[in-house]
Amino acid sequence: MLFFDGSDARPLPLRQRKRLLREAFDFTGPLRFSSHRNGDGEKYYQLACARGWEGLIAKRATAPYQGGRSKDWLKFKCVREQEFVVGGFTEPNGSRMGFGALLLGYYDHGSLRFAGKVGTGYDTAMLRHLRGRLDELRVPATPFAEPVRERGTHWVRPELVVQVTFAEWTGDGKLRHGRFTGIRDDKSAGEVVREAG
Repeated sequence: MLFFDGSDARPLPLRQRKRLLREAFDFTGPLRFSSHRNGDGEKYYQLACARGWEGLIAKRATAPYQGGRSKDWLKFKCVREQEFVVGGFTEPNGSRMGFGALLLGYYDHGSLRFAGKVGTGYDTAMLRHLRGRLDELRVPATPFAEPVRERGTHWVRPELVVQVTFAEWTGDGKLRHGRFTGIRDDKSAGEVVREAG
């Protein structure tokens, strides 16, 4: 609540602004009021992630409203993590070297299902290293069971396994906000399946 009954509410502490907000609206149907939790933040965060929520926002209860970023308002995202098989890659754009994104999959009843792509999380050394490994695995045809509609694709034998964090699975079974975190030389590609959650 930034303004109320013609008055500027921004200088008021968060708790007071929330009190005004609760009084100003009838919270029914899709309109919901989020009550404050005053403790056990780590437990509540774990619960939020277990329930599949996007994350939590922590706000300083005594702080006035500030536009823009502030240490009085923090976002804690829930992230999922699992390994994926690399089935291809895209060409880099602009000044990027190595490749644009890895094309990822997992096995389902013996077929490599396309799970999306991951284009972030690499430093320059990793981009070079991975490109060298990918070039050694190049094949002429896609290893994925379904069509992959990405531009500038190159296919590889599905042998390389990587670890990826991501926000969630989309409705069509693709990763959202994936980030590369490392190579998994300890796991074979055939062991990689979609994990629950």
